[in-house]
Amino acid sequence: MLDIKEIMRLLPHRYPFLLVDRVLETEPNKRIVAIKNVTINEPFFQGHFPGEPIMPGVLIVEAMAQTWGILLLSSGDIDVSKNSNIRFLGIDNCRFRRAVVPGDQLRFELEAIAVKRGIWKFGGKAFVGDQLAAEAELMATM
Repeated sequence: MLDIKEIMRLLPHRYPFLLVDRVLETEPNKRIVAIKNVTINEPFFQGHFPGEPIMPGVLIVEAMAQTWGILLLSSGDIDVSKNSNIRFLGIDNCRFRRAVVPGDQLRFELEAIAVKRGIWKFGGKAFVGDQLAAEAELMATM
């Protein structure tokens, strides 16, 4: 389990763009489970949408990508002190199934699909409780 201090040691992201609060489970280079507590204090809720705040889908996908970055950087194969950055390359088969609103806790579950020529492909799902909120296949490289 990784707390926010460890996450901040691994990722270059900072408030308001750090979108992962805690890591619950990892299997190095294979699988990760993490959470994001969604609060009304998030800056994007001021404009998305006034009177009916909904977390933008693109930020849910970004949070999935950050979660995968945490897994790669915490698996021990990469020297984090050398400022390694993971670059998001693409999204396939992305679907949003449920609105995410203040008070929700997003749980991200991601697992490796393939790695070829330094490009990782991974599948991600975001849940609120037992309800699927979003899913996508993502690609990234170092």
